[in-house]
Amino acid sequence: MTPNELRADTPALHEDIYLNFGAHGPSPRYVVEAADEFVQTHEYETNARNDPYDVAFEAYDRTRKRVADFVGADTDEIALTESTTAGINAVANAIDWQPGDTVVRTDLEHPAGTLPWQRLEREGVDVRVVETEDGRVDADAFAEAVDDARLACFSAVTWTHGTRLPVAELVAIAHEAGALALVDAVQVPGQLPMNVTEWNADVVAAAGHKWLMGLWGGGFLYVDRDVAETLEPRTVGYRSVETPIADPYEFVAGARRFEIGSSNPAPHVALAEAIDVIDEIGIDHIADRIHQLTGRLADGIPDDRLDSPATPESGLVTVDVDDPKATVECLAADGIVVRALPAPNAIRVSVHAVNTQTEIDRLLDALETEWV
Repeated sequence: MTPNELRADTPALHEDIYLNFGAHGPSPRYVVEAADEFVQTHEYETNARNDPYDVAFEAYDRTRKRVADFVGADTDEIALTESTTAGINAVANAIDWQPGDTVVRTDLEHPAGTLPWQRLEREGVDVRVVETEDGRVDADAFAEAVDDARLACFSAVTWTHGTRLPVAELVAIAHEAGALALVDAVQVPGQLPMNVTEWNADVVAAAGHKWLMGLWGGGFLYVDRDVAETLEPRTVGYRSVETPIADPYEFVAGARRFEIGSSNPAPHVALAEAIDVIDEIGIDHIADRIHQLTGRLADGIPDDRLDSPATPESGLVTVDVDDPKATVECLAADGIVVRALPAPNAIRVSVHAVNTQTEIDRLLDALETEWV
């Protein structure tokens, strides 16, 4: 399969110029069809000889293995979640926090990586924020902040600048300080290679509804198996324990303790299909094409209007404009879909391999009025 074939099979990409994959990746037909087929089979064909719980659990198991293979983990280190936010919250709620404990995050985090810590802050947990510049984290500042912290949370690719943070280095700094390292990786799968083993992180949260072009509700959580044994989720259900009728219950080994009960398997069936599609094209091929297209985009933007690196590091390119909301609306009227950011004062263009040079040139032409 090629990016052009994937584009042709994605109905939402047939008319407008869609450049908002960092928020939502429209799904191709076969991803939606995989979910539809599962739902129909589950609802129409299950009976006493084809137990609906067995069918659902087999679907969970297949997707867990598929995700594990895709991100370089073992199957028992993967939990299926609804979203990145759900995964981060699940871990935040599984730690026995004490007043005076410290969480470290950067000022580049998405609300998924800020709101859970704001809640804990109300309960006496100290939250330190590492200030950054141009989407970069200073390693020394990070090391100073994480000293005596219990957990550090940061993004692999920043949603504000599209910069790639040095994940393995920041994880090593956190571990040296005795802190857990939690990585928000939602902007990685589907556009860049991803291997959680190489990162050595304790927890990685992500989802499939962006660059993987999966469905909403298809999130996943990597938890190192040894770390998982130290975490006790606040929400408990029959998928998270060894024996549901046991009293007292015991959590299952590994990440699956963060799964609850009869959640809809369809988004995760779609997630597995989406991963198959990305693998068929080849993640390296996708990354190379994104790099070519974002390079073309960056070359056409004045240097003083580019908030992302001059040589983009991902499909996310942030452009300084006077009135982001008005610019987004003006572009939408011309059939070009981007998004405004709350900070920096900019629009964000999310370029996938399914986009074309012609679309990039159309966007650049439409932005000319911003800097003349």
